[in-house]
Amino acid sequence: MSQVTTTERPSAPVPADGDRPAPAGFWRGRWDEARRSWRRHWQLYLLVIVPVAYFVIFKYVPISNAVIAFKNYNIIDGPWGSEWVGFEHFERFFANPVFGTLLKNTFMLAFYLVLASFPIPILLALALNEIRGGWFKRTVQLVTYAPYFISTVVVVSMTILILSPRLGIVNDAIGLFGIPAIDFLGDPDYFRHIYVWSDVWQTTGYSAVIYMAALAGIDPALHEAAKIDGAGRMQRIWHVDLPGIMPTAVIILILGVGNLMAIGFEKAYLLQNNLNLEQSEIIATYVYKTGLVNADFSMATAVGLFNSVVNLCLLLFVNFAAKRITGKGLWG
Repeated sequence: MSQVTTTERPSAPVPADGDRPAPAGFWRGRWDEARRSWRRHWQLYLLVIVPVAYFVIFKYVPISNAVIAFKNYNIIDGPWGSEWVGFEHFERFFANPVFGTLLKNTFMLAFYLVLASFPIPILLALALNEIRGGWFKRTVQLVTYAPYFISTVVVVSMTILILSPRLGIVNDAIGLFGIPAIDFLGDPDYFRHIYVWSDVWQTTGYSAVIYMAALAGIDPALHEAAKIDGAGRMQRIWHVDLPGIMPTAVIILILGVGNLMAIGFEKAYLLQNNLNLEQSEIIATYVYKTGLVNADFSMATAVGLFNSVVNLCLLLFVNFAAKRITGKGLWG
């Protein structure tokens, strides 16, 4: 009996899931799903369009013009037609004798502001959380929250009047003790203290509201259990309230440190004068003077780009450190 042998043809390799082309019906199904979602939630999509358009037009589109940091920009040729010079403007900035002073002033002022403005709103929120209603709590909330709505220009004007050597109430008060008048805004050593504590006064109430909202989300059963276990008020604050607001505090701290180099320009510039320039000149004011006053747009853009890169590095570093220490970060 003869045996018939057959030769099997090798089968074609089966493509992996990622290599397989999507079937024609796949995209049709996704399109239908998008249409159904639009019909159900079109009001929400309309609301989202405005903020998305704002960020695209005023945030992302201008990023392309940062190319002038690497060019000798002139208005006639425009951002893309100007001569390419590479890192020349960055080298000029790093070689400038004021580079070290600008960096030191910016970092010291920013770190001082973060250290002063971070714990005080937490303490205020914890204190207000222990007050159960009443006129006193409402009055404190109003007094601490209202300064947030005062413009920076008005705050600086008030500060200048209060600290004036001739008409300021501070010098009038210390004059009662025989102390001669002090020109606070004319002494560079006072600049950082004036800037930071005026900012703390203006923003503490607003920041405390964020922490009070976090405190309101803590389960009351935790406090009841702590009372049953014999915990006092301070023990409940330490073991219940503080851990409850820690995720919020960590995120605010990360954002605060991430904005170290983006410290407010307006207040620094308005409080600045020729006498306190030694400590009041920061990167933000230098960019303004270089770009708008001296019309050196390429140099100003290079300095601003350097500022943004340092901000990004600080943000990523602090987020990484916070995630390793507390397990919480900006992105989970």
